[in-house]
Amino acid sequence: MSTSRILFILTSHDDLGGVRKTGFYINEAAHPWKVLRDAGYTVDFASVRGGVPPQDGRDENDAEQNAFLTDTDVARQLTNTMTVADYDPADYDAVLYVGGHGTVFDFPGNTELAAFTAKVYDNGGVVSAVCHGPAGLLDITLPDGSYLVAGKNVASFTNNEEAAVGLTDTVPFLLATELEKRGAIHHPAPNFTDNVITDGRLITGQNPQSATSIGEAILTALKSR
Repeated sequence: MSTSRILFILTSHDDLGGVRKTGFYINEAAHPWKVLRDAGYTVDFASVRGGVPPQDGRDENDAEQNAFLTDTDVARQLTNTMTVADYDPADYDAVLYVGGHGTVFDFPGNTELAAFTAKVYDNGGVVSAVCHGPAGLLDITLPDGSYLVAGKNVASFTNNEEAAVGLTDTVPFLLATELEKRGAIHHPAPNFTDNVITDGRLITGQNPQSATSIGEAILTALKSR
């Protein structure tokens, strides 16, 4: 197995219940990308349907976002992303489910995503997700049939944060509640504060404010394997 590659998984869903457009939240990709790239890792990208993934949360004053979007390799990949079917899980030491509200619409129920990530985990890799990205963890099962998140300590966008942004009745489900239904032990921090939880090789972050910290936690986990 390679010791230098990480796959970021992005949503392909751009409609937030008719309220507005959505997509993957740029800083939740840009900030961990910078941490991992600066440490010498290669970051690849996959989206649910391939092609150009929709973006949300653009901030032109965010230096990491600007560096991310103007990086030639990132720009090339985001112009026409592949799907996980185009990659071999044996080539990856970690996956990161990038957040954004689109993820709660097209990550759950995607058997290809779940199977790919389960193989990375079974191979000793790190599985991570930030903000709404843990929606991609809901259907991942271990070889014994149990949910990956069952009995694990996790963070995700909280029910209080969903209420604070006025989208409780727009999203198809409340992510923290669904994680708990799978047996996860959810650890909410105050709204919009940096909160990353590491439980073995499962790493989760609460919100956009956790984006740099989750990159650092992934790096620490990879170095400690």
